[in-house]
Amino acid sequence: MKPGATSALVYSTDAGRICPECRQPVARCACKASTVAPGDGVVRVSRQTKGRGGKSVTLVKGLALDAAALALLGKQLRTACGSGGTVKDGVLEIQGEHCELVIETLRRLGHDPKRAGG
Repeated sequence: MKPGATSALVYSTDAGRICPECRQPVARCACKASTVAPGDGVVRVSRQTKGRGGKSVTLVKGLALDAAALALLGKQLRTACGSGGTVKDGVLEIQGEHCELVIETLRRLGHDPKRAGG
């Protein structure tokens, strides 16, 4: 790297995502500058099996919510589907193939989801 060049650490294998403003891990961010995940405003629901031993997972991407609201929505969707799941980097993962049920539940909650993928 050239001397005098500015660089910004965005990810650390020890702490995960780094806040660009306060340079702390997002979980311990003091400024809360990156509370909303980046997205284009379109909620996409898809199914994926890559890297999961053939088991399918329903993914929900593009939700412009802060971490607390995203966790609450994830809880509501997992309860509606009757399965487990998690929130990783602004993406909701719900175990199993529940695309239609997730789309229906998101519409009831006031979002406008689209089916992505095949």
